[in-house]
Amino acid sequence: MKKIPFASKEKLEEIAKQYPTPFHIYDEAGIRKNAENMKQAFSWNKGFKEYFAVKATPNPFLIEILKEYGFGCDCSSKTELMLSKAIGVTGQNIMFSSNDTPKEEFQYANELGATINLDDITHIEVLEEALGKLPKRLSCRYNPGGVFEVCNGIMDNPGDAKYGMTTDQLFEAYRIMKEKGVEEFGMHAFLASNTVTNEYYPMLARLLFETAVKIKEEVGVKLSFINLSGGVGIPYTPDKEPNDILEIGRRVHEVYDEVLVPAGMGDVAIYTELGRFMMGPYGALVTRAINEKHTHKEYVGVDACAVNLMRPAMYGAYHHITVMGKENAPCDHVYDITGSLCENNDKFAIDRALPEIQKGDLLYIHDTGAHGFSMGYNYNGKLKSAEILLHPDGTFSLIRRAETPKDYFATFDCFDFYKNVLED
Repeated sequence: MKKIPFASKEKLEEIAKQYPTPFHIYDEAGIRKNAENMKQAFSWNKGFKEYFAVKATPNPFLIEILKEYGFGCDCSSKTELMLSKAIGVTGQNIMFSSNDTPKEEFQYANELGATINLDDITHIEVLEEALGKLPKRLSCRYNPGGVFEVCNGIMDNPGDAKYGMTTDQLFEAYRIMKEKGVEEFGMHAFLASNTVTNEYYPMLARLLFETAVKIKEEVGVKLSFINLSGGVGIPYTPDKEPNDILEIGRRVHEVYDEVLVPAGMGDVAIYTELGRFMMGPYGALVTRAINEKHTHKEYVGVDACAVNLMRPAMYGAYHHITVMGKENAPCDHVYDITGSLCENNDKFAIDRALPEIQKGDLLYIHDTGAHGFSMGYNYNGKLKSAEILLHPDGTFSLIRRAETPKDYFATFDCFDFYKNVLED
């Protein structure tokens, strides 16, 4: 599959005149189309709800687009809860899936009416102490351990993950919660990350649906909802085909009818918590080539760095790069594309075959719409970039301004030099 930028070179240059590079840009038309497909894929389930993973792209302008489609927010911290509240997402439109959670965050989530998803059996007691009593509606996060395999291939290793309860703990947790007056129960599991296969959700669904039936039979607890969480990914490399969410939804439906309906559980709501799938392909980091270096390798230095996109530096993640205006030129040069941080892993690409790059060229780094801007930081005193929303009619809006030195120094306001720095 050829990766094609959703904005032209001319449009990006127009934007760059007003908002200098680097910047993250998002495709509103693509986001809306994907949201429509998501709703259609699970329209067979009366209680279906997508809870967008706020951690992926915590920008209220983008989340409000998803809100128009009835989607909620998956939050994992008080700040994310605050963001959700600010745009009017409260109550059962919030799923609070946290781990190693402070009591005050449980308290705030409860104040908003969020559905709390407990990561560990010990959190039942912690939550009870924090609130005085357990909420009437609670969810438990399940981790069956071992490895998760699809088509004889290992997709991930839940047994090595810090999240969720064991099978025995899960069943015991529902017993305790039932005894303590909980009336509505849910189950949640996240067993694999960024899967690019239509197999993952149906197989996960079968595991969770069969477990739900056993819980009903052995504990006397009938689940109201089952949260398939995230894990449906995107193809970062151009050799892979994207997931077909309509096919995924159809196959989950088949498993639902096969496992839950005969067990008298045909009214269980299905939830999802997708972040990367909902936003990833509809965002890009736009940066400009500003330096070149010819030493032991050929380097192109750009005005973005790992502050703007941490994934390649953090775990060697691949992000496709298009040199704007040279889409059809031969990829006959091999470069490391680097930022300016004092770290040798500050590279967007290593030994990447690309068209010849000159200073001033715009580079479009694909698939940064999730876990791109949100993972940024301020090492070396670098400042986070602007975020731009490209509308379907070709106009564009600033949805987050670029940071300034004033922002960087703002938390030093207790020191005398703070005022002098800003005056300089």
